[in-house]
Amino acid sequence: MKLVKLSAAFALLASAATAGGHISLPKQLAWTAYGTGSAGYNQSVAIGAALQEAAGVNLRVLPGKNDIARTEPLRQGKVQFSATGVGGSFMAQEAVFQFGAENWGPQQVRVLLANNGGTVGLALGVAKEACEKAGKPGCVGFEYSDLKGMKVAWVKGAPALNVNNQAYLAYGGLTWDDVEKVEFGGFGASWEGMQDGSVDAAFASTNSGRVYQQESSPRGLFWPPVDGSNTEAMARMNAIAPFFSPMTATVGATIDGGPGVPTAGYAYPVLVAMVDQDADLVYNMTKAMVELYDGYKGNAPGINGWALDKQNFEWVAPYHDGAIKYYTEIGAWSDAAQAHNDNLVARQGALAAAWAELKAEGPSDWAAAWDAKRRASLEAGGFEVVF
Repeated sequence: MKLVKLSAAFALLASAATAGGHISLPKQLAWTAYGTGSAGYNQSVAIGAALQEAAGVNLRVLPGKNDIARTEPLRQGKVQFSATGVGGSFMAQEAVFQFGAENWGPQQVRVLLANNGGTVGLALGVAKEACEKAGKPGCVGFEYSDLKGMKVAWVKGAPALNVNNQAYLAYGGLTWDDVEKVEFGGFGASWEGMQDGSVDAAFASTNSGRVYQQESSPRGLFWPPVDGSNTEAMARMNAIAPFFSPMTATVGATIDGGPGVPTAGYAYPVLVAMVDQDADLVYNMTKAMVELYDGYKGNAPGINGWALDKQNFEWVAPYHDGAIKYYTEIGAWSDAAQAHNDNLVARQGALAAAWAELKAEGPSDWAAAWDAKRRASLEAGGFEVVF
């Protein structure tokens, strides 16, 4: 990502942007987001308020308790966009976990832009009360390895959350076999379980409304540290979730106003559309997100990561042609970004072809057959095999 070029383009836009009259969007828009109280939902509401004020656009935000619930309306065309995470973008593209079921398959998702704030962590939070169980009162010296034998949340239909938990366990040298897996129907329910003692650890962004509630609850909240220089632990984490990277969270529950907490993170939320979404609509939605940024920045915790100069145009899922058109116009798109994007589109094509071939074969054990077919297809195409 060329930050110098992006910063220059952003400065030009900041001086040229008007009140949104040059942005052509329908008066009614809808997208899915994480459940109420989540960072993704709160940011979506703030963005909707800016769209209403500047362009008279009413954005309806549909909360979805898991990746399937957020993606189903998108693929059915009931919403135009989804403010999702790695589940509804990368894992949907890859057709893994729930997206590998016979009624799903590789999703041709495309990115508009993403929140790469760098100040909000995406981590496995631990109830302070759990530190007492580990014999570490006040959570002094508590690490992810200390979760052994404790209760960790598993959210049905939310592979992103579950893989993220697995990645943090791997960082601590643990697997799901080393902890007690407690199932919940949604993200919010997992954090209700944190408060009532049903579970000792659950995943969230550090600035989610749920984690602030946990901080003020009798059980409390603690974010165990992640040491980015621990190459072995990071290798274990990235083997499960390659999209994670170490960072210092400076925004969030127990964190605000302090020196920050060393943890890990990735882009969240990610605004996506399906490949067949109207390019002009995507172009104008992308334009609105960039040029109306001043209207929503600072209006929800962590929302400033949507800024143009925070965008990563060489991420793990490809950008929509409508978005690329806009970024090209403002000088933010590069030849390197296009080459990277072309490779990701080819990856999606290879996965789609492999899926169609397997559907025609009709194997009796779909899960095992797709796992083998998917890996073979990626290897044959020279693509990195993940999951």
